[in-house]
This record gives sequence, structure tokens and C-alpha cells, in this order.
Amino acid sequence: MMFLSFLLLALAFLIGSLPLGHWLLGRRGHDSRLYSAYNLGVENVVRRVGLGPAIGSAALDALKGFVAVLAASALGQPELCVLAGLAAYLGHLNPLKVLYGPTPPRGRGNLVLLGVFAALSVAGHLSLWLTVTPLVVYAAVLGLSGYVSLATILGLVVFAALVAFSPLDVPAKLGAAALLLASAWRFKENLGRVLDGTEPHLGDDVPMAGKRDDEVVAAFMIHPLTLEDFWQTRRFAWMRPLMERGVLSEASVRSVANSLRPMKVGELHGIKTTDGKRIRAYLLSSPLLPDVFRDDPELATRRAIEGAKLARELGAEVFGLGAFWSVVGNKGLDVQAAVPEITVTNGGAYTSGTIKAAIPGILTHFASEGRDLSQAVAAVVGANGVVAFGIARTIAPQVRKVIMVGRDLGRLERSAVTLRRANKSTEIVITTEYSALLEADLIFTATSDPNPVIFAQHVKPGTWIFDEGRPADVDDSVAALPGVRVIPGGVVRPPGGMTSSVDLHFGEGAVPACLAETLILTATGEHHRKSLGPQTLSENINFFVEQAAKLGFEVVD
Repeated sequence: MMFLSFLLLALAFLIGSLPLGHWLLGRRGHDSRLYSAYNLGVENVVRRVGLGPAIGSAALDALKGFVAVLAASALGQPELCVLAGLAAYLGHLNPLKVLYGPTPPRGRGNLVLLGVFAALSVAGHLSLWLTVTPLVVYAAVLGLSGYVSLATILGLVVFAALVAFSPLDVPAKLGAAALLLASAWRFKENLGRVLDGTEPHLGDDVPMAGKRDDEVVAAFMIHPLTLEDFWQTRRFAWMRPLMERGVLSEASVRSVANSLRPMKVGELHGIKTTDGKRIRAYLLSSPLLPDVFRDDPELATRRAIEGAKLARELGAEVFGLGAFWSVVGNKGLDVQAAVPEITVTNGGAYTSGTIKAAIPGILTHFASEGRDLSQAVAAVVGANGVVAFGIARTIAPQVRKVIMVGRDLGRLERSAVTLRRANKSTEIVITTEYSALLEADLIFTATSDPNPVIFAQHVKPGTWIFDEGRPADVDDSVAALPGVRVIPGGVVRPPGGMTSSVDLHFGEGAVPACLAETLILTATGEHHRKSLGPQTLSENINFFVEQAAKLGFEVVD
């Protein structure tokens, strides 16, 4: 009898693993991998593939749970029936790769649960109040809240509680509790989105790439700059008072952040280009803090790849890498190679374009205030980088002296040779010392350092500073110096009156240029213009500047 019970449970798991719905949709030319845990459900599949295939796929999933439990009921043991339902559900959530291939689709499993409860009801081994009451609770919560995930969890909470206080033996009680835990784990991300207000309600149309001519979908990867940013989302805000009271240490919070896979934390609304195209942009995050990118680049690259996969599941055409994500994986090259199904960009081209557009205005304004630009000393911080070198090349012909500050003297010297060759009358100096900035009248900075690098002791009164760094390169103390002007760089206002549920730290209705590049790339469909690797083509910089103007994007100065 024991052997037969194990055999029936193994059979239930195998039945749950069968990709019946996947096969049905595949035979009709649809890939169910396009319908992720975020948007897979009868209501969305109906919109994507039609009523018939959606009902057929749903019926096959329910049949799996029904058959698995009904087969186990042959032994007349209610405990085995509950365990068989659990096995079928686990099989559906964790299918055998041999049946699907290396990337099985991840469904919600609600139809399998429906089949399980239907079989538990008709088998006659459990009283109807144990099986029908959870379904009533599910329907009530779904009707009131519109959240499928919340309804599923609360329905299973009721089932586990009823079984716990029933005369059923311990295996049934453990099976009901395990069913709840498995579902809670499966829906943990959905519940987090419920807390953050980013989870779609039943009936909401979640867009997919290419489904509407007037709407395109993009995704952009962000990360907290400080722990204060980590508390922005309600799913993590509860940890803050615990850390402040000493219950949780900062190290433990950081450990949690490092362990989390990418998730959707927000969305940009209201973006509409001048030609009438709407852009829906999802904000994704794996909440790594800036120092992690420096100390564990392999983890950061792995999370970026996971983010690209999530972006594709959400229906995005283009996946942008923001802030320190832009430098991971060889500046996005490794991410694109790992997920070729979606276009990946690090935003470097339009970032350079916004700088190129802003610098003439800054220099003109500088000169208009009685400052002699031809005798000015300009410093470029982070000059080892592509963006900062572009700045140096732009300003060198217009000033008396350029101080290039970086970490690698060898690379700085090679860059200096190029500048000296093109600008015979300009003095070009290289250094690794920030104290050299005290000579500068103008400072342009664009580093990837996670902390400020320019402090009050590095700056003389009256200096103008153009800060392109993200996070900011200039410490707050600098602004207190007399006559000093700090100008943030690379800030863009998308067209249409954009709003965001997440504070991006660029002001209301504004985004960083790297995010703007992601939006422009998505709107134009010119995916071959993506920015990847250390090189940025001049033709792509010009392309984004021109398209931004056509579509209604404005550089904030």
C-alpha cells in the first residue's frame, strides 16, 4: 500500500508537469513563454490568442489537477488525495524540463488548483465545506480586490485552516499547509506588486510588444542609490523601523537586497510622442546598492541578465540599463548575448548627445557673464571614460587649458596625445589628483563612482560645475561655496506629461538620458542604434539627438 501511494503521488506530479496547454497553444502557432507569471491568465490569453484556444488551454490545466486527485482517490484515503493535489500543483509550477525544454513557461497554476478542488469535492473523501468554502472565499476576494494572487492565497489560507481543525490525519494537514506555502512562494512577487500598487487587476490589459500600433513597451533597470531608496517600495518599507530599532542590522538588509532577483517596482505613465505614439515603460530593480557593482560584478551581471529576461516576459521590446547597471557585463554586451530575444542598451549614445547639446549653452552662458572663455581653465573628471573624453574633445578648442582627471595615467596620456594633436594652442594636463581642480574655472564630471568625488576643498569660489555623474559626483558641501554653480547633466523631459510611482531623483516629469534613449529606441523601432560596449558611434549620437527633437523629448538645463 505504501509503495502504491508513492507511485500515485509520483504519477500526480508527472500529470501536473504535462505541458498540455503549452502544446495546444504551440500547435496553433503561439508560444506560451510569452505569457509570463505576470500576465498569464485566461483573461489575457483570450486577448492574445482568442477565446477557443484560451478555454482549451484552461480546461487542460484544470483537467491535470482533476485527474491527478481522482486517480489517488482510488485508494480511499483523503490524506492521499490532498497530497496528490499538492503533487500535481508542484508539478505544474516546477515542470520537468525534458517536457518543455530549457525554459519552461511559468503559469499561475490557478486552473490546476480548480481541478484539484473539483476532484476533492466529487471524490467524496472530504466534506464539501472543506472544498467549497475556499472557492467561495477566492471568488469573493477576487471580486472585491481584482487581484488573482491575493484571492488565491486567501482561499488557500482558509483551506489550510479548515483542514488543520478537521479530523483528518496529519499528512492531510501537512499537505494543505504545504499547498499554501507553495502558492505563497509562487505568488511572492505578485504580492509584492500588490503592496507597491503595480500588480494588474483582473481584466486589465497588460500590453505585449507589437500588439498595438499606437503603443510600445519598454523596460528600464534601476537600483537604489542609498538605503533611503530601498525603503521607497512598500514591500521593503516594513524593514526600516526594524533596522532603526536594531532588530535588523544594515548588513542583514544588504544581504536580503543582494539575494533578490529583479522585480517590477514601478511604471512610467503618460508618455506620448508628438506623432501620437504612447510609450509604456516598466521600472525593474534588483536592489543592489552601488558598492556591490564594484565588489561583486559577477552578481551584478547575473542580475542584469535576469532583468532582461523579466523585461521580455513583461512584453518589452527594449531593455535599458541605468546608473551602474550600464557598466555591468562589458557595458551590456554580455547581457545582450545572454538574452538575444530583446534589445539591450546602456544609454551611452543619447547621454553623450545630451552633453553635446548642453555644453555650447553652458559655455555661451559662462561667457555672457563676463568670463573670458578663451583664458579659462577647464577640468574634466573621469576622463578615462568615453563620455568624459567626448566632453574634453568638445571644450578643448575653446579654452586655454584642460585638466584631465582620471585613475589610469596610461590611458589619460593616450587621450591627451589625441587632444594635443587636434588642439595645438591648448595646454592639456593629466593627473590623478583631485586637488588639481582648484585651478579650474569650469569642471565637467562624468564618473561611475558610487560616492561623491568632488568636495568643497577641491573647488575654488566662482567655479561652474557640470555634473553628469549618476549618482552625483559633486558633494552637497560644494554648493555652499560663494559663486559656485552646479548644473546637473543628462536630464531629459519626455513628451506628454510623464508621471512615475518611483522617485528617480531627476525632478518631476524628468528622466536620465539613458532612460530617454531606451524610450526613443522603443518608439522609433531602430533597434540597431542600441548602445553596447565601450564605443559610442557619432552617427548614433546624432540619431538620438535628432529623434529626441522630433518626438518631443527636451533636455533639461
